[in-house]
Amino acid sequence: MVTILKKITKLTTFLALGILAVVLAGCSSQVAKYNPKESIGKQVNYTITGIDAGAGIMASTQNVIKDYGLDKNNWQLQTSSTAAMTSTLDKDYQKKLPIIITGWTPHWMFTKYKLKFLKDPKNVYGKAEDIHTITRKNLKQDKPEAYEMLDRFYWTPAQMSSVMIKVNNGEEPAKAAKAWIKNNPKQVAEWTKGIKHVHNQSIKMTYVAWDSEIASTNVVAEVLKSLGYKVTIQAMEMQPMWASVAGNDADAMVSAWLPNTSAVFYKDYRSQIDDLGINLRGAKVGLAVPYYMTNVNSIEDLKK
Repeated sequence: MVTILKKITKLTTFLALGILAVVLAGCSSQVAKYNPKESIGKQVNYTITGIDAGAGIMASTQNVIKDYGLDKNNWQLQTSSTAAMTSTLDKDYQKKLPIIITGWTPHWMFTKYKLKFLKDPKNVYGKAEDIHTITRKNLKQDKPEAYEMLDRFYWTPAQMSSVMIKVNNGEEPAKAAKAWIKNNPKQVAEWTKGIKHVHNQSIKMTYVAWDSEIASTNVVAEVLKSLGYKVTIQAMEMQPMWASVAGNDADAMVSAWLPNTSAVFYKDYRSQIDDLGINLRGAKVGLAVPYYMTNVNSIEDLKK
């Protein structure tokens, strides 16, 4: 019995030391920093860090992989979420590790980090986009005051970013929106001048849960509240967002990136919605990398 116990003790000690060695080995290993002399594909394991599968930028990026011949090297687009993507970016950026992301502006990450878009010589992503305000049919007749305010809504990428960065820093979206409204009375007055207040009227807005759309939707919601509306906002995936407005389940949204990102949905639902036009100019989508990736400046560079 004593001999057996000794053997068990030795075996347990051996296993414990083995496990400890593995843990220490894992702790000591480090991912290499970006190396301008090495193939970028190898450094990122031929992976582009993306966001939600249903986002228009993801479909465009799949086209990029095909049109630039990146599929020949087995480049892949990793589906995650905006939060997961920005979290990964933050960790890699702090350590100056190589990373390629699906990026867009306006977005707080371009304020917080020094990033650059990769040139797109084949113009797969298209030129700069605009964000449109979309409403259901007959909103103008049913809720003319809300329609008028939505029709006037327009702001700049810098203004949107100022709200986004506050939300990213932990402030509640509604609070950040109220603060922006308080600090920009002239702009808000342009959206609301001459519009009479309403009583006991509800309005529902929908949006895709991107940082940019969280900012714009909350600002619009707070302005509508100031006109007397009881406002409900609901986050959805891209396709249900469009379908809800087209099907009269929601009244409006200010999240239509056109002509490229939302092209498929715009085509599908154009006859069932009202396009009030542009609420922000100069939006951009594409592949982006940190500034320290000095030898990666074009999508063509990914083939090297």
